[in-house]
Amino acid sequence: MNIKPLGDRVVIKKLEAEEKTKSGIVLPGTAKEQPQMAEVLAVGPGGMVDGKEVKMELKVGDKVIFSKYSGTEVKLDGEEVTIVRQNDVLAIVE
Repeated sequence: MNIKPLGDRVVIKKLEAEEKTKSGIVLPGTAKEQPQMAEVLAVGPGGMVDGKEVKMELKVGDKVIFSKYSGTEVKLDGEEVTIVRQNDVLAIVE
């Protein structure tokens, strides 16, 4: 299935959370933090959003850091993806 976000929305797929700490302690599933890094899968067209011109600065394939509690999680073809607004993306990781 193909998904095309509207307006200034972006479809992202969260990257896996760390399984162990830097010192080597293995974390159980409940102790893992929700990942805040993701890969951009689809980008909306931008345009006029809430009366303001929005230029999309993200592109498919970008690795990004996004706000912790933002977006809507959706299951698509058995995969969990999140739809967020562009302004919920905090940075592009290079």
